[in-house]
Amino acid sequence: MNTKVNRTRLQWALAFSLAMIAGYLDGYGLRFLGTYVSFMSGNTTSTGLKSGQGDFHAALPSALAILFFVTGSFLGNLLSQSRLRYVHRVTFGLIASGLAIIVAVECWGVRDIFFEIGLLCLAMGMMNPVLTKIGSESISLTFVTGTLNRIGGHLASAARRRPLEGSEDHRDSHLMRAGIEASMWCGFLGGAVLSGIAVADLRTWTLLPPSAAMFAISLFGEYSAAPSCDQAVYPASTAGDRMVAVSRTDLPSSSRN
Repeated sequence: MNTKVNRTRLQWALAFSLAMIAGYLDGYGLRFLGTYVSFMSGNTTSTGLKSGQGDFHAALPSALAILFFVTGSFLGNLLSQSRLRYVHRVTFGLIASGLAIIVAVECWGVRDIFFEIGLLCLAMGMMNPVLTKIGSESISLTFVTGTLNRIGGHLASAARRRPLEGSEDHRDSHLMRAGIEASMWCGFLGGAVLSGIAVADLRTWTLLPPSAAMFAISLFGEYSAAPSCDQAVYPASTAGDRMVAVSRTDLPSSSRN
């Protein structure tokens, strides 16, 4: 039981950190690029509205963001479903490298909005499949609409005193699940706040903190939490890997044997 609790706490710590990074990058994209890099609902609305007005050039950045986000999601899921030994280290390393490339390009004074939008959205798309649950609670890292919806759902269920399906122990409840979702929202909001604090004159170095954080997540930590009988994890040795548990119920039936 203690192992399971510790693993859940590690998952929460990683998820909160990634949500904060996502909020920071989304704020950066909106502030400096005029386009969301993780909020694809907003980009879809923007693309449709500007296309309807006949301003296809103005619709291009948001349309490009959607294309690269989907591409990143495809690559992230492809990696997560692979049998690579250090799959999460690879994913976090690729995301960190993408951010570092943008920092380097900014340092050289070569600024290309479309290049930055594409690379940032690719990174955000890759991030979300890395961690999809904290314990048994489904979460979203790079967008909060689903998070807010789940908060409302859990609060409604708690008000009606409905039993929690798939409860892990006596402390697990709808209110606790709502708290988990609320913490993800707070992490995303906190990241956006930090992005807003960043000074415009320091744009060149604005992406250095999230890049360093992603490198740290991919490089440090040791695998210590052994999987429980109802969960499996891909072989790992990093902090990022040990926090990402994949429920056996999410695996194909052929993989459970």
